[in-house]
Amino acid sequence: MPPRPRLPAGHQPLDQILFAQGFGARRECEGLIVSKLVSVRGELVDDPDAAFPEDRLELVVDGQPWVTHVKALVMLNKPAGYECSLKPGAWPGVHNLLAPPLRRRGLQPVGRLDQDTTGLLLMTDDGALLHKLTSPKHNVPKVYETTVKHPLTDKQIQSLMSGVVLDDDPTPVLAEHAEMVSEFHLRMSLTQGKYHQVKRMVAAVGNRVEALHRSSIGQLTLPEDLAPGQWRWLEDASLVLP
Repeated sequence: MPPRPRLPAGHQPLDQILFAQGFGARRECEGLIVSKLVSVRGELVDDPDAAFPEDRLELVVDGQPWVTHVKALVMLNKPAGYECSLKPGAWPGVHNLLAPPLRRRGLQPVGRLDQDTTGLLLMTDDGALLHKLTSPKHNVPKVYETTVKHPLTDKQIQSLMSGVVLDDDPTPVLAEHAEMVSEFHLRMSLTQGKYHQVKRMVAAVGNRVEALHRSSIGQLTLPEDLAPGQWRWLEDASLVLP
């Protein structure tokens, strides 16, 4: 087979685009195309070597609409009962909530939410972005809506703001912001990401977390129309970068 001709920058053959997007092995992607199961911008394409821009290309693959992303970044409304792990144990992994092509690409959660914690979770296959979003140097704020067991007090709020000591670190950890939304509803913003941090901080001031929900990361707030278990592309990564 003769070598493929040199392509313009940012372009790839269609079978390579499908492969990179997670639609199967190279031969499987080629088979989808020659079987006339792939359309590009509304036009059927049956030539695997046909070249197109690899990013933001509108496809329909075997009936599934898809817009290509060279680097995937999605937001997920995580329901309870899912683990933020690619190798889950007692609970199913959050990757099961994604479309099959994204599962094959191996998107990783940006940080972790406990299986009983709900709300905004980012997932990506962009290693550089993952590092920026998880590095403590960048101090990306995250807001948590917390239902507590006992009525909140002004003293507890002040302690969360001034800092509490956790059992694994003598250095006090503090909330970027904490407020009493109602008697049993605490809203707290953190820039750190310690293990079970919200639950342990609330316990340190003499209360207990009964339910925990992450409502925002950086400038990104969980959309009201994104139901639990649903995901959506995040097109503007600057919303979650400092």
